[in-house]
Amino acid sequence: MTENNIPKSIRTTNTDTAYSPPQTAAIVENKAVTRARLRVTQTVALSIMAGIFVALGAQFATFVTSDSTLHFGLTSLIAGVVFSLGLILVETAGAELFTGNNLNILGYLSNRITTWELLRIWVIVYIGNFIGSLLMVCCMYKTHQFEFFHNMVGAKALLIAHKKVNLSFTEALARGVLCNALVCLNAWLCYSGRTLADKVLSVIFPIGGFVASGFEHCVANMYFIPMGMVLRKNPAVVAAAEKMAGKTLDLSQLTWKGFFINNLIPVTLGNFIGGVILIGTVLWFIYLRPDISFLSLNIKSDFPKRNKQ
Repeated sequence: MTENNIPKSIRTTNTDTAYSPPQTAAIVENKAVTRARLRVTQTVALSIMAGIFVALGAQFATFVTSDSTLHFGLTSLIAGVVFSLGLILVETAGAELFTGNNLNILGYLSNRITTWELLRIWVIVYIGNFIGSLLMVCCMYKTHQFEFFHNMVGAKALLIAHKKVNLSFTEALARGVLCNALVCLNAWLCYSGRTLADKVLSVIFPIGGFVASGFEHCVANMYFIPMGMVLRKNPAVVAAAEKMAGKTLDLSQLTWKGFFINNLIPVTLGNFIGGVILIGTVLWFIYLRPDISFLSLNIKSDFPKRNKQ
């Protein structure tokens, strides 16, 4: 994000510090307008990339923790840090991720984008993320990485998926809310940074925190659970997973129905609440609502208003 993306009324000459919260709010608002003006093919391609990037982080986290004998908390911390790879790639490559796109609500509430534009972006990006995730499931299965360490990598992937489809609706919803609160704050931090190093470092703690805490991310689950669904048909992987778990596993919920009903729907709803309401709407109210002057700064968009439809 360059200085040109910030309204002239709040630009500063100091390039050594991060953008202030009011400046970041203006950047996020303008970013929503930029997304609305992308061609559909651009949005589709960028969203498929985001699905692939997040899946790369997911498989990385699965791989490095597959044979960990560390304390549960330390293992979870390692998983969170290495999973951050996916969001680092998303933020630095400009890919479009559904959860981060929830911040487009700032542009909508400021009348910079229409209802149709907002919903079109969300739907296209969500579908594109799903396509990218499933492509990575196919690619990772073809690598036979799941056979590494006597099928322990596959066993870990299967156990992750099994746990996710056996959450209650309330658990999945609440974990989704908290997850996307952190993901959107991660995006906010990235927009406030001026350098690549700023953006990379700003990803690690929010993203590592949500993963280590066991929160639920709908796009990550678009990789985790289908990967488990594929591996449940492999007897060697199932045997390794049961040995790792120390018990016989009931994999009856690891189906497309279990995926959508038990996890993806409540997690997506929770992600939406956390991103759009808990973070996006609150930050708009603080920094961008009409007739507000925060710290004597008159925040105005460089883009014209549009009437909502």
